[in-house]
Amino acid sequence: MTEIQFHTGVAEPLVHVMKLLRKAEAQGARLAVLGPAALLDRISQHLWSDDPQSFRPHLRLGAGQPPGPHLAPTPVWLVERLESVPADVERLLHLAGETAEAPPGFERFARLYDIVGADPASRLAGRQRWRHYADRGYALSHHPMDG
Repeated sequence: MTEIQFHTGVAEPLVHVMKLLRKAEAQGARLAVLGPAALLDRISQHLWSDDPQSFRPHLRLGAGQPPGPHLAPTPVWLVERLESVPADVERLLHLAGETAEAPPGFERFARLYDIVGADPASRLAGRQRWRHYADRGYALSHHPMDG
């Protein structure tokens, strides 16, 4: 069953995502990042320019864009939908924003990081997702980022 970690009060999603990506990289884990196109584009750009001495391999796929088979080993997948992510990617980072629904297909991942913004609409949507997961018996943990 998927282990779900809620990271709440995240004022700077890009900074928080980079921290989680570095942690996953250090652990040798593969990760999919699910979110809106504009934020995924910013993350992709940051992965190219974050550290000039260190390339962070990643793949940015648009909605409905299939990856080539030679790309399957890529450690970081930036996607708008989960269908293209290989089955052996074990972690999902969900940048839901104001979306109250759980991402379809999340249960195939060993771990889900649900990132909740600091604004009231994101907090409300995060509470709704928490309830959804709790009602279905998922193991939940809360990690407040707002001090």
